[in-house]
Amino acid sequence: MAFSKKRRYDRTEQDNEYFQCYSDITVHEEMLSDTVRTHAYRMAISRNHKALLGKTVLDVGAGTGILSIFCAQAGASKVYAVEASAVSQLARQVVKENKLDGQVEVINSTVESAEIPGQVDAIVSEWMGYGLMYESMLSSVLFARDKWLKPGGLIFPHCANMFIAPVNDATVESRLDFWSDVKDMYGVDMTCVQSFAKKCIMGKDMAVSSVYVEHVLSHPEHFASLDLNSATLDDIGNISGNFTFFCFGSSLMHGFAIWFSVEFPGENGIILSTSPYGEETHWKQTILYLDEEVQVEQDTLVKGDIKMSPAENNPRHLTVTLNYSIGGEMSRTKIFQMGN
Repeated sequence: MAFSKKRRYDRTEQDNEYFQCYSDITVHEEMLSDTVRTHAYRMAISRNHKALLGKTVLDVGAGTGILSIFCAQAGASKVYAVEASAVSQLARQVVKENKLDGQVEVINSTVESAEIPGQVDAIVSEWMGYGLMYESMLSSVLFARDKWLKPGGLIFPHCANMFIAPVNDATVESRLDFWSDVKDMYGVDMTCVQSFAKKCIMGKDMAVSSVYVEHVLSHPEHFASLDLNSATLDDIGNISGNFTFFCFGSSLMHGFAIWFSVEFPGENGIILSTSPYGEETHWKQTILYLDEEVQVEQDTLVKGDIKMSPAENNPRHLTVTLNYSIGGEMSRTKIFQMGN
């Protein structure tokens, strides 16, 4: 999945574009089909049933309402399901069909404009986007926390962690090799197209794709954490960290993969991970391609730093600045955009 260039929008247009996207059933079908994601939320909420029994919950960006329903089933006495897109009408129907309209109130509004009568005991939200921060819905969760969450209240999930690793992308190799194979297929030599194909494939901005364990070239590094109980807008606007890798063996390195995990409150808290070492989720992994592949060997040193921030022309989109050095060579910088 790649992301096309777009013009500069004002904030109203940005919000309208975002909420219009979530009015399409395809988005919700994709999320609900992600059983790793949905079961993690269901289990985390269920395991906290004692803490939620008779309590009030705010669901930020409720979508079709499934997380609100999980909270009601866990014993919450009142759930405010806030959803700004037109799918809120479907959420009302789902709530009614499950005979929970006495517990779950669907509010068609942005969180920032919503009217919630009093403070809540817990906030639940599935705010994570590709590369964790694409779509930047986390600012709305923090707004809700500061305005309505009681002291000591629960946030589902309550923290997030970011990881990075150097990777080989076998798909890139296969696509480039295709142009050498054309002669065997049709008797026409198109090897010269490879350089153009490489620019098209590796010259693009961030790509969402599945990374397989055998293509990870070193032990992953944890480079950043967010504690949603205390994080500020400044914190989420500048997620950064350093990395140092020693490669496993001889391979072509095409770029870096980043992914995230989130943790839920409670003893033996549930962890929802998008790691290539676990079950695949709809988030997959986000690949940051180098301009040119690099040959690495056993113990080749790869080091650098990474910074993630909202895009200048649309804070719902994502900019990643990557400084890196491979094999002791001079440090290079590449800036990636997602959604711009």
